[in-house]
Amino acid sequence: MASSLKSLSEYSDKNTGNITNSKFGIVVSEWNDTITEALLEGALETLIEQGAQRENIKVHYVPGSFELTLGAQFLAKENSIDAVITLGCVIQGETRHFDFICDAVAHGVTNVALKYNKPVIFGLLTPNTMQQALDRAGGKHGNKGEEAAITAVKMLSF
Repeated sequence: MASSLKSLSEYSDKNTGNITNSKFGIVVSEWNDTITEALLEGALETLIEQGAQRENIKVHYVPGSFELTLGAQFLAKENSIDAVITLGCVIQGETRHFDFICDAVAHGVTNVALKYNKPVIFGLLTPNTMQQALDRAGGKHGNKGEEAAITAVKMLSF
């Protein structure tokens, strides 16, 4: 959990295996693209630092966060993809729309992972404000994209 005491980008190198030949799919929401592009940059940098080959990373965009689950399913069903990372950002508004979208994405990502028996990582920011999102997309709390990438690496080594 991100807080003023912890950066999302702090992680242990325990249980990270060789991912040189692993293939990753990343699904990125176009909504709040200032945030999601920063998350993507963090995820790509982390995967490459961990040993992934850039040509083994497919990046696909979807219109919004709700569409992350179907995008993840399209990638997860490909036998060549070993792990999928979803990246999005839904900022709390004045209506319950936020709750419905965040809940649907959380359940959808879980269902895709279970259906295809492979890591499908939940990289959806759910902040109350734009500043909180910026703080978690390369700001004072690190980069949630990095956390999502290292989670994929660790799950492949499970």
